[in-house]
Amino acid sequence: MSDTNSMLQDPEVLRELIMDHYQYPHHHKLTDDKTYQSVHMASDSCIDDITVQSKIENGKIDDIRFDGVACTISTASTSMMTDLLKGKSVEEAKKIIDNYFNMIDAKEYDPDVLEEAVAMKNVYKQANRIKCATIGWKAIDQMIDESEAKK
Repeated sequence: MSDTNSMLQDPEVLRELIMDHYQYPHHHKLTDDKTYQSVHMASDSCIDDITVQSKIENGKIDDIRFDGVACTISTASTSMMTDLLKGKSVEEAKKIIDNYFNMIDAKEYDPDVLEEAVAMKNVYKQANRIKCATIGWKAIDQMIDESEAKK
């Protein structure tokens, strides 16, 4: 097991990762660029109300960003998602997204492809947090599906 993997087993490290992404979210600014797709997501059970934007061209996620009001889990998971998926091909992104949803659903997944997002691995134990941990991921999944449908 690599040092990174063993660190990502430590609950304290996972908590710090989540708090860091919450306090200093990455790619946390929307654009007025009309070439971006945009999906608004809101939760009926939490404060989560975010917009996720992406620029998907030639089968690649060139950019991904988000903004809005959201809880710690939602903000952190969406921030981690932007880091993970930016610059990836749609195929790579789909594999990462599938692994993330498997992890959240307590199914088999590959932790190596999720990198820091494995910090969300215990969310399945709190059913009321699952929506928070997946709201941004569902938005990009929808945008990928829409971009694929346009081909």
